[in-house]
Amino acid sequence: MSDLPVDEQDLYKKRLQLTLEASGLDLWENNLSTGEVVFGLTKIFADLGYSEDEQASEISDIFTLMHPDDVMMVEKAITDHIDGLTERYYSEFRIRAQSGQWVWYANYGKIIDDAVFGSRFIGVSFSLADKKRQEEELLALNTRLSEQNAQLERLNAELHTLATRDPLTGIYNRRHLLEVGEREYQRSRRFAHPLTLLIVDIDFFKRINDTWGHVTGDLVIRAVAECCVNEAREAIDTVGRIGGEEFAIVLPETPLAAGLAFAERLRQCVAEMRVTTHDGIDEAAVTLSIGVAELTADCRDFRDLVALTDHALYRAKRGGRNRTQGHGASSSAS
Repeated sequence: MSDLPVDEQDLYKKRLQLTLEASGLDLWENNLSTGEVVFGLTKIFADLGYSEDEQASEISDIFTLMHPDDVMMVEKAITDHIDGLTERYYSEFRIRAQSGQWVWYANYGKIIDDAVFGSRFIGVSFSLADKKRQEEELLALNTRLSEQNAQLERLNAELHTLATRDPLTGIYNRRHLLEVGEREYQRSRRFAHPLTLLIVDIDFFKRINDTWGHVTGDLVIRAVAECCVNEAREAIDTVGRIGGEEFAIVLPETPLAAGLAFAERLRQCVAEMRVTTHDGIDEAAVTLSIGVAELTADCRDFRDLVALTDHALYRAKRGGRNRTQGHGASSSAS
């Protein structure tokens, strides 16, 4: 540019100045040997609210205004470029405005060896305020979306619980137990593995309600449900409430003999417990009648197994209650 006539040099400078202003860029030149800011950064310091007397004349002045967390990163970027590790220098940093606010800027620069002016470190600075604001808005939006997704997952989990769980006892409801039973029926058929079902009925439950009231009746139902869950194998057996005082337990990989033993343990567990009435004055004794049936070749679906188990339960009740009865097997009683 120095070879151009003076008027053309002035025109070139004006065009360069207009281009920089239109682009939001501030041209700078630093002397790395002396630490002097040769020129530039006047627009940035003016935008930050500093007067001409307060603008940086030394590189150290700039570092004084730079956010402490950014200084090391900027120094490393300069050193990497001086050592030839990077083709050009680039860094992002925050400068403290006169108001005390931290404002984001970026630097592009390059060391140039000139025959006339010698080695110079020149570049441009520009504001990142809009970019950082957009990034913050996007981060806030993503955070809100993540929170909404988490809330949606919680709501879905709650809806699933409402759809599959009995509200009084917290065990599975009839619909879900039948769905699980049908899946286990299909698996048992496919792999020729045993499958046993228990249907459990609280003996003389109406008498409990009539004697101590429905609140105590609910306590009895919850106590029996807890016994069923405690006796069942976690993540293998499925316990559900299928009626007012009736429960069902699906026992995969379980033949009839093992199912009868399970039912007898459950019957004894309940027979030995006492449920304190809601007023805390009395204790209610509870017994169970339990029907047990194993999947047979005649069962066309899980509901056929339910019918076999219901028949066994009916025989247990006719036999005097407080007993277990297997389909096609002799009963056990206290």
